[in-house]
Amino acid sequence: MTKKNRRVFKERREHVRLPMLHGILEPVELEFYTKDSSGRSRPQPAILSDLSAGGMRLITFLAPPHSKELNIILKLNGVKEIPLTGRISWVKEKGGVFMNGISFSGISHEARKCISGMAEDYADCDTRTALKLPEVCVKNCKAQGLCNKPQKDELLFKAKK
Repeated sequence: MTKKNRRVFKERREHVRLPMLHGILEPVELEFYTKDSSGRSRPQPAILSDLSAGGMRLITFLAPPHSKELNIILKLNGVKEIPLTGRISWVKEKGGVFMNGISFSGISHEARKCISGMAEDYADCDTRTALKLPEVCVKNCKAQGLCNKPQKDELLFKAKK
């Protein structure tokens, strides 16, 4: 809970967030489909800003599609392709750059579990870093494919590649 102007607000987020912007953008392939002027579907490039089992935040350079449902293919390093459906919850635009909040309406149990595991392991790593523990990385970290933290121990993950 946070205090602001003497009110107490309850955290509304149901799922742990996995931030993608840590130091430098990690390349992530993400496509969601929009209709072009002739009505054909075409992929629209996007940058994944954060991810949870319930949704994600995207940065786009075109206005998001005006459709009730988005078909999304999420390709994360170290994880197989994740097909999703979602809906746009909110959009903020500044200077031709759009920040989009997407809520998942269709995600498999397996994909939800995978994303939650990555987010939780990433948060655990942040805790170990904050506590200044000597061993920050753990061999079974589910977020290691996306991690670009300076503390990452690459030798732990050589065998996985």
